[in-house]
Amino acid sequence: MALLIMACYDTEENGRSEYTWETMCSLRDTVNWGKHRLCVVDNDCCQATKDIFKDFRLASVITRTTFTLITLSENIGTAKAVNLGLKLRMHGEHCIKLDNDIVIHRSGWVDELEAVIERDNTIGITALKRKDLAQHPDNPDLTFKSELVMLPHEAGQKWIVVEKSRDIMGTCTMFNYRLLDKIGYMHQPGKYGFDDQLMALRSLLAGFWNCFLPHIDLDHIDSGQNDYSEVKRQQANEVWYEYQSMHNDYVEGRLPLYYDGGFDD
Repeated sequence: MALLIMACYDTEENGRSEYTWETMCSLRDTVNWGKHRLCVVDNDCCQATKDIFKDFRLASVITRTTFTLITLSENIGTAKAVNLGLKLRMHGEHCIKLDNDIVIHRSGWVDELEAVIERDNTIGITALKRKDLAQHPDNPDLTFKSELVMLPHEAGQKWIVVEKSRDIMGTCTMFNYRLLDKIGYMHQPGKYGFDDQLMALRSLLAGFWNCFLPHIDLDHIDSGQNDYSEVKRQQANEVWYEYQSMHNDYVEGRLPLYYDGGFDD
């Protein structure tokens, strides 16, 4: 059982409604909605995207019982939006943070991510891997050098090989419910950038390890060569030093690993 959480900020200017449509169609066709749930956080999207959400709420596959829509009047950024979804998780429910510009080419991928964590519950984060990432077993840079690992298995069990990595890009990322119980919500210094890095770091500091499930193909359909992506990069650059400070504070114990997300309860 998993809760999928997707934050969307689509405007007429950034033209991302088409990406959201393709992502939603991919989810419709590849996820077992009799088992899993979807939460979409609308960060003040344009009407075209709101119409997409309306269509999918009425769809026979992703029904009202499995689709929760949270509509906001402003863009609060990635981590805060995902945290609103994390508040909805049930006991023992893994959570998936996913971007609204991906297409996944394998049915049952959520169940495969779940199987990774249940095979080894010390895995805090497992994810699908974008093709443009630097993480690779042959990368000479230790920052991005990964390692292929076969998970423990008993006779008759399917072999599962994962790619162990310190840093996990959060394009499509599953958080072990045990990790969330221990460290709480996502944390980032601004609206965009470094939420994935800090989540992966906190997972390691909490005694878990992180990995990709690299055999499942995922297409990142936004090339990133547009004004919206450039604005996000600029905003991330503006909080670089704040991120470094947060990183060091976590490592040195000045920030507690558990982050309450700013919620009172």
